[in-house]
Amino acid sequence: MAQIESLSKAEAVKQQSRKLRGNLAQDLADVAAPFDNTGYSLLKFHGIYQGYDRDSATERKQRGDDKLWQFMVRVRIPGGRLTAAQYLALDGLADRYANGSLRITTRQSIQFHGVLKAELKHTVAKVNQALLTTLAACGDVVRTVTTVPAPIRDPVHRRLDDDARRLSADLLPKTGAYHEIWLDGEKVTPDEEPPDPLYGERYLPRKFKVGLAIPEDNTIDVLTNDLAIVALFEGDRLVGYNFLLGGGHGMTHNKPETYPRLATPVAFIEPEDLLDAAAAVVRLHRDWGDRGNRRHARLKYVIAERGEEWARERLSAHIGKALTPCRPMAEFRVPDHLGWHEQGDGLVYLGLPVASGRIADSDASRLRAALREIVGRFGADPILMPSQDIILSNIGPEDRPAITAVLRAHDVRLAEDLRPIERWALACPALPTCGLALTEAERVRDDIVGAISARLRRWGLECERLSVRITGCPNGCARPYGGDIGIVGRLPGFYSLYVGGDFAGTRLNAAIAERLDSADIAEALDALFELFAEARLAGEGFGDFCHRIGRDALLQALARVQKGAA
Repeated sequence: MAQIESLSKAEAVKQQSRKLRGNLAQDLADVAAPFDNTGYSLLKFHGIYQGYDRDSATERKQRGDDKLWQFMVRVRIPGGRLTAAQYLALDGLADRYANGSLRITTRQSIQFHGVLKAELKHTVAKVNQALLTTLAACGDVVRTVTTVPAPIRDPVHRRLDDDARRLSADLLPKTGAYHEIWLDGEKVTPDEEPPDPLYGERYLPRKFKVGLAIPEDNTIDVLTNDLAIVALFEGDRLVGYNFLLGGGHGMTHNKPETYPRLATPVAFIEPEDLLDAAAAVVRLHRDWGDRGNRRHARLKYVIAERGEEWARERLSAHIGKALTPCRPMAEFRVPDHLGWHEQGDGLVYLGLPVASGRIADSDASRLRAALREIVGRFGADPILMPSQDIILSNIGPEDRPAITAVLRAHDVRLAEDLRPIERWALACPALPTCGLALTEAERVRDDIVGAISARLRRWGLECERLSVRITGCPNGCARPYGGDIGIVGRLPGFYSLYVGGDFAGTRLNAAIAERLDSADIAEALDALFELFAEARLAGEGFGDFCHRIGRDALLQALARVQKGAA
């Protein structure tokens, strides 16, 4: 077990939390006051972040008013699978308790923003009435398990769906605190409740993410997870799983000891050992993660510093059998799930684009109303996509024209209406709801993507399939360090620019510019697009091109532009 010189304050909070209870129940009663720092930390384990409206904070301070405190509530939804009834229940909460929108996350969950303290308990209770939960959607535990979104009715996809649900249930923290606080469950003296068999008294050193994919569909960017599980099939027969460990995108500017990392191959796991092996990886993080420095606490640093062979030996000891290295895998691919597709059972599904994952009604489009009508009228079961889009599944082919008519009547953009670059663009919420945001992301997504699209068109590249990920800070919620182009908030109004990842999600990109404003981003990329149009190889993607010619050549191209502008 790792030696700890000193515990961080967060570790003391967890250990003294009385199994995640703290004083949350008592503090909920005072609706006028925000939770203190201890409550703020513990709320995350219950799927809740405390924040404030950053747009109004300065003005309110000048008036002598307190910040406008509000909360984000996240739902734990394994694989993003919802029934029609569950979706309609969540939609009903958006106006009643939140800001009138639902937000699809890059981890196939739903977030509500703008929830007030007086409505927190009601919101969580209503989520649970829909047979869902917010428990462990955040916090230093295993969070929502992601998997391939496509509702294909074959043994491969059915197994992925089933495994995601089993993993999610098996890795949930075992505590009565959640039901006591939010659902008026039976109160138990914490001393009488046994310690969590997986998480112990201090839970994990940091958050832990699990993703389950197949090489044929890496829509979830599986290698960005602490535990990346790649299922291997021969036809319809499951052979086993490759476990790759130590992925994670969070970093801190000017802190080179923090960095993004892709998960690396550690061990092959037999089908019957999936749950035991996954729990063993969690224990590896629990026992060896850094509890003194939260910036160095993710599993990725343990794997980077101790190595894959060390990790395989520890996992072998945990599950009581010798594990072998990962088996060969086919090249990863990212299929396009937008538009209409057959499910394989006579029904069809529709992948519908949702800009930045925000399901809301506006003057331009009444997306939320359209989804509510389609789900209610046709019984379509929604699936949340890691691309922040939504799939409407289990649709009769005969209903396609009527569903399309509903969407058109509500001015909803369909897949065929998108420019290619819009199809693969992600953006985190950032301002005004995220307390970590250094600058904008969601609210500038359309402007940035539009400017980049114009530069692509200038060089005849408008039909290129490339990914753009925009975040308001370096923590990486929109996975900016993978894919073709990453745009990362550096300070208010300015961004760092990353290029050179690959579309399939198997290579990190690299920073080539710092402190660019949104107009500078498009100009910098314009120089690279010109070079790409002139010197690309046949069939070569933009990220692959940037990686091949190297960072020095990219910097030279940027320098020529800057010199010309001067």
